[in-house]
Amino acid sequence: MKSWTRSILAACLAAPFLTVPTSAEAGVGDLLVAPTRIVLDGRKGTEIILNNIGDEAATYRVSVEFRRMTEAGDLVDVTTPSAVDKSAEDMIIYSPRKVTLAPHEPQAIRIAARPPQGLPDGEYRVHMLFRAIPPATPVVQAEGEKPKGVQFKLTPVYGVTIPVIVRLGNLQATAGIADVKLEKKDGAPAIGLVLSRVGTRSTYGEIRVLKAGVKNPIAIQRGVAVYTEVGKRHVSIPVQDDLRGLASGPVTVEYLETFDDGTHLLASTQAVLR
Repeated sequence: MKSWTRSILAACLAAPFLTVPTSAEAGVGDLLVAPTRIVLDGRKGTEIILNNIGDEAATYRVSVEFRRMTEAGDLVDVTTPSAVDKSAEDMIIYSPRKVTLAPHEPQAIRIAARPPQGLPDGEYRVHMLFRAIPPATPVVQAEGEKPKGVQFKLTPVYGVTIPVIVRLGNLQATAGIADVKLEKKDGAPAIGLVLSRVGTRSTYGEIRVLKAGVKNPIAIQRGVAVYTEVGKRHVSIPVQDDLRGLASGPVTVEYLETFDDGTHLLASTQAVLR
């Protein structure tokens, strides 16, 4: 087994001791998925690790779906896939497509992209869905109760979705930050802004709001993407609880693209919060 695969497996095996998924993991119900974002170049594949952190065996189905980003930053389902969507779906190969995991057992899903000859350069994206398959649970009739026709028992179905991006060719993108202001998010102070993107690929990284003389960002949000279907999107970042008293006056806002080996500054601006 490759060393990087062993590292991911080790992280997943440790997951039962975590109460909240890390930035490299996504979790819902009793399933953790790592990593939470895949970028392929059409030459070599990678692996996604599923980990059942529950106390009972569980079965999950793996499939792909299409989503679009709105300017509010939401991802909405696509009911009518475009030709680009279908091209993305056709080139993605993955296995297995259904797994049953014992408690605290990890499983690798192998994934790669095989673009056909003549496919135009560009960025192609699907969203991979890992959905729990609930066990069959019969409806139990209470003793002495008369049958009431067809009965149903609703069981919540949990799933995790991650983007799978294929980049073909020498793609570039630039970003900008505008309209920085104080606002409310869930009733708490937040810093709102508009991220813009120009180019042939999406951007992804973290936003930091810095204040002179303060060691840590007064607000930070990781995993912020601007996908190719939008030229801009709104972002609202909660101010750190212990730094709310500093949420006014001059600040520096940075958008940094994050990589395994470091970060790259995509955009920076100065603003005064009032």
